[in-house]
Amino acid sequence: MTNILITGGAGFIGSNVANKLVNKGYKVTVLDILSPQIHGNNPENSDLFKTLDPKVVFIKGDVTDIEDVKKAVEGQDVILHLAAETGTGQSMYEIERYVKTNIGGTALILDYIANNKTRVKKIVVAESRAVYGEGKYNCPNCEVVYPLARDVETMEHGDFDCKCPKCHGSVTLIPTTEDSAIHPTSIYGLTKRVQGELIHLACKSIGIESVSLRYQNVYGPGQSLKNPYTGILSIFSTLIRNGQGINIFEDGKESRDFVYIDDVSDATIRAIETDGISGMCFNVGSGNPTTVMEVAETLNKEYGRNVPLTISGNFRIGDIRHNIADISLAEDKLEFRPAWPFNKGIRQFCSWVKTQEVEKSKYSESLQEMKEKGLMK
Repeated sequence: MTNILITGGAGFIGSNVANKLVNKGYKVTVLDILSPQIHGNNPENSDLFKTLDPKVVFIKGDVTDIEDVKKAVEGQDVILHLAAETGTGQSMYEIERYVKTNIGGTALILDYIANNKTRVKKIVVAESRAVYGEGKYNCPNCEVVYPLARDVETMEHGDFDCKCPKCHGSVTLIPTTEDSAIHPTSIYGLTKRVQGELIHLACKSIGIESVSLRYQNVYGPGQSLKNPYTGILSIFSTLIRNGQGINIFEDGKESRDFVYIDDVSDATIRAIETDGISGMCFNVGSGNPTTVMEVAETLNKEYGRNVPLTISGNFRIGDIRHNIADISLAEDKLEFRPAWPFNKGIRQFCSWVKTQEVEKSKYSESLQEMKEKGLMK
């Protein structure tokens, strides 16, 4: 039997993957700190934590603590490294915490494996689409280009579109491939970039396999409804269920590649099981964009509400304009085929949300934090 350790395995993605792996006959161990930001003030009693299969061996611990790492890595054949602080906006002012967990925790795991005899043969790490920054575009004059972070002064005048970094003209979004330029626009994205590079470089040097997965915007039943810093579907759902209007940032036309949790779990397990892919990175997404306004309108409809949707022109420093993943490499090497289009997945998500207790939204407090830090305009 293959033993698999999932760091951050009590989280949204980790718990789904853990349960599927158990059903496939793997012995699964989870190392998770049970962050209150994700699991609430009583983490051991959270619905997300309680969804873990009873057969999962659970270790409450921190990837930045060597004793916890030693205990968790013992006897493992594969590590799925998901433990990370998440949230683009929050990362811009909680820099030390994001770096300590995302980079420091990864370094500690690799350091232990490099200096001790273990059974680990493969590490699969969750990167993020955030490593691409603004992603890939086509310029009529300069062909394929990778726009830099958008200019704050330009956005303050209501122009939110990316510009060609060479001629400064208009550009057209195209799907981002794995060989695209890596230039994150947030601290979170930067930490995920380093995390992935650490895994690939260190694993190659010590002779174990490495794979990184660049998840797009993952959603579905079970995701945290308590975290006000990340997860637009959860944030908007909580606002709508509380009868509160939604502040639509920028012009509402910014888009994301939403990928359903079952598809993400499937791709992740394929990365664990597939041979001959060491050193490779894979986009895991739907390959289709959905605008923020479309998200808000769809959620209003699904919940039978009509809360006001106000396009404010506000924006957060570090956010990107658009996001579409090219998933052809995952289709080829992992035989990954997304089975959940957005209209199908969002109905399933909303049906689940309706069964949950209505949480008090802390979103306005999170935005106030960003305003005070000068990171929201």
